[in-house]
Amino acid sequence: MSTPIRSLLLVCVVLCAGCVAQPRPAPEAGKATTPAAASTTAEAASAPIAAAPAPAGVVRTSASEQAFVAQLLRQHPDLDRAHIEQLLAEARVQPSILAAMAHPAESMPWKDYRPIFLGQARIDAGIAFYRAHRALIDRIAAQYGVPPQVLVAILGVETYYGRQTGGYRVLDALYTLAFHYPPRAAFFQKELGVFLSLPRSTLPGPRAELRGSYAGAMGWCQFMPTSFAHYGVSAAADGRVNLWSSLPDILASTANYLARHGWERGAPIAMPAQASAQAEAPRVERSEPIYSVAQLAARGYTPSAAVASDRAATLLTVRGVDGPEYWLTFGNFQVITRYNSSALYALAVTQLAAAIDAGAHADGATP
Repeated sequence: MSTPIRSLLLVCVVLCAGCVAQPRPAPEAGKATTPAAASTTAEAASAPIAAAPAPAGVVRTSASEQAFVAQLLRQHPDLDRAHIEQLLAEARVQPSILAAMAHPAESMPWKDYRPIFLGQARIDAGIAFYRAHRALIDRIAAQYGVPPQVLVAILGVETYYGRQTGGYRVLDALYTLAFHYPPRAAFFQKELGVFLSLPRSTLPGPRAELRGSYAGAMGWCQFMPTSFAHYGVSAAADGRVNLWSSLPDILASTANYLARHGWERGAPIAMPAQASAQAEAPRVERSEPIYSVAQLAARGYTPSAAVASDRAATLLTVRGVDGPEYWLTFGNFQVITRYNSSALYALAVTQLAAAIDAGAHADGATP
């Protein structure tokens, strides 16, 4: 199995932040390696996976590219046409990316999706990561009002705490999907345009060398270019946002994304619900909390823990190993779905965060 395909199977979480990407579930690594070390400065780098080789005989849709360049220059007249055209000429179509788009992990039932992210190895790695960087994580979590374990869990689900950030050139991934994946060409052309127009001073390296997921999601937190532009944080306040090797930037950007999308400090995320024998049949619910807890209880779904009866919630039903599972989800759960639109993704983050928090504080241990 080639390196690009093996990496692809390991990194299949969906379109990240904003990506909702992104980026892309990664199965349990199955080995107790030390989490990749991210520096508290931008200097200590974690080496990306090698880029996929360019396929031979690629036929370019030059008319589409020319129209794209013309529109991009109308939106950003300060860009250098020759440089943009050179970058596009260097981009390579990656067939394995197109194959990945046809098999997103979020199409799995929960009973198959859950083990990918809730294996003991990933939980233990999250606990170790939290303990190793507790002071920094807690400080940023407090600053943005987001629980520290949620920040750690998002990095755990997205990239296995920085171990699996993707081996494709971002340029190749976005180019492939922008011009060779018609179902979402408009979305990826927009993201490619943002990527090409990001100020050079904000990037940690040359544009053509940046690596990411098969969907073009970048760094530990797997931001698409639009999310990078809107929510990326330069913790050193030098304008450079390094989502690949600066842990302060990585954590602050993740926390900023959640906070800017309405995270409610100290509020619940989700909790199991018990269905009574007379419970109404589950409906297909949206992620918005459009009922009160009292209304859902009246339908036969009782929360497993105390929560205000007037708190807004909705009902999530997933297919577990032993049959249907019922969850009450709240506003913060919906915020996580803004990071990635899948309810399964949000539930995985929620449960991984709870496991990390419990493990970090087990037996009175100090994280």
